[in-house]
Amino acid sequence: MSQNVRDHASLTDLPFLPELRLYQAGPGVALWSHSGGEYSSDSPPPFWAFAWAGGQGLARYVLDHPDLVAGRRVLDLAAGSGLVAVAAARAGAAGATAVDVDPDALDAARLNAEANGVTIDVARLDLLDPAAHAAADDYDVVLAGDLFYTEAVAGRARAFLRRAARSGALVLVGDARRGFLPEQLFTEIASYDVPVPPAIEESRSRRAMVYRMESLR
Repeated sequence: MSQNVRDHASLTDLPFLPELRLYQAGPGVALWSHSGGEYSSDSPPPFWAFAWAGGQGLARYVLDHPDLVAGRRVLDLAAGSGLVAVAAARAGAAGATAVDVDPDALDAARLNAEANGVTIDVARLDLLDPAAHAAADDYDVVLAGDLFYTEAVAGRARAFLRRAARSGALVLVGDARRGFLPEQLFTEIASYDVPVPPAIEESRSRRAMVYRMESLR
């Protein structure tokens, strides 16, 4: 386990997802301050340390609709804690892969999978890099939670997700109105009021929507 995960995270229940537990940072958010980033910046806080509303909404949708992932190859893009990959594995995915550029995120994803009695693959890859977009062709389902948090990241994510959709993948996104979702490419298929830590979101709940990208084949 990495030093940051070991020092700052503990296994906690998720009221919105009672089937799952997750290693999360405590309410003091010392790790956020340690990272030097803000949620709206291009140097963001450690996403693996919190259960963000969009990811929780997407995980809820996957658990409630296991037929969408059962027996299929699933990618959790920019996975953070790996929560969505864990949900996909619990729902019967043939394989679930969590990818992130942060090695702490991959450590947390491994731990979260183990804590929930499932196996997932992890990879330290920036699949938002245009050079890595060919990987979009390797999955039947691509899931992304709370990914549209800056204009720069949103543009790169959009390109990857569009390629996945063109290759025939089911593309689902969970978003809590982070501000940069290209809604014209998506159809809203579910919404939830998700409890969140007030210290992180400045609110006790956020509205999380789940979207399906329209087929581009």
